[in-house]
Amino acid sequence: MKVKVIPVLEDNYMYLVIEEHTREAVAVDVAVPKRLLEIVGREGVSLTTVLTTHHHWDHARGNAELARLRPGLAVLGADERICALTRRLVHGEELQFGAIHVRCLLTPGHTSGHMSYFLWEEDCPDPPAVFSGDALSVGGCGLRLESTAQQMYQSLVETLGTLPPETKVFCGHEHTLGNLEFAQKVEPGNDHVRAKLSWAKKRDEDDMPTVPSTLGEELLYNPFLRVAEEPVCKFTGKAAPAEVLEALCRERASFERAAEPLQPQARALLALQWGP
Repeated sequence: MKVKVIPVLEDNYMYLVIEEHTREAVAVDVAVPKRLLEIVGREGVSLTTVLTTHHHWDHARGNAELARLRPGLAVLGADERICALTRRLVHGEELQFGAIHVRCLLTPGHTSGHMSYFLWEEDCPDPPAVFSGDALSVGGCGLRLESTAQQMYQSLVETLGTLPPETKVFCGHEHTLGNLEFAQKVEPGNDHVRAKLSWAKKRDEDDMPTVPSTLGEELLYNPFLRVAEEPVCKFTGKAAPAEVLEALCRERASFERAAEPLQPQARALLALQWGP
């Protein structure tokens, strides 16, 4: 399994997942179809499926154009609001593309119909991967827009947080610097936050993505996965995990990062590879 990391728009990521034996490819969150098809052509693969995490325009706006250009393309997701959807997925459903297995994980919070995708290969030494859209990001999570704090807690801590620690996390946005600056505010004494923030600043200076992280790393510095930890509870003044999460969401929404975003013109030229 090879993953092409494709920065698009101002800070979005879309992905191309390639099954290296069959040369079949699956796209995740198609925002700029022309850019995706350039890479599909360069890689010499057959694009058969689009997996969409949620219906927001910056994750699904390219579906209709891509479906027009590629008749027969399957566009899958969990929300009927997803543009050009051909089949609605349900929580726990499993798909397969050659040797690549996909488990569909409903992760409401950012939207009510948000689906994350857990991918792995049997008898393969490479770690699994999760494409988490706006449910879980490096050092943070998406804004809670349509679900309850309890639902978001279940999505983050019980569904995503219990995946194997070696799981690579491919999220939907490059929000790492702001996320980690907020994490440092929550846990100023957390050495893992400090180290990751230092690393992320260097990546930002070099105009390079910070994805993927691993779930094991996220458990060390992402406050939204650490709602049972004493420093995080103390910061929020809450004890119940869902209440801690709700308080974190309020604090994060009001937190502003004083830094310029990456230039979209520069990011649009990048297409990086993760995998062998």
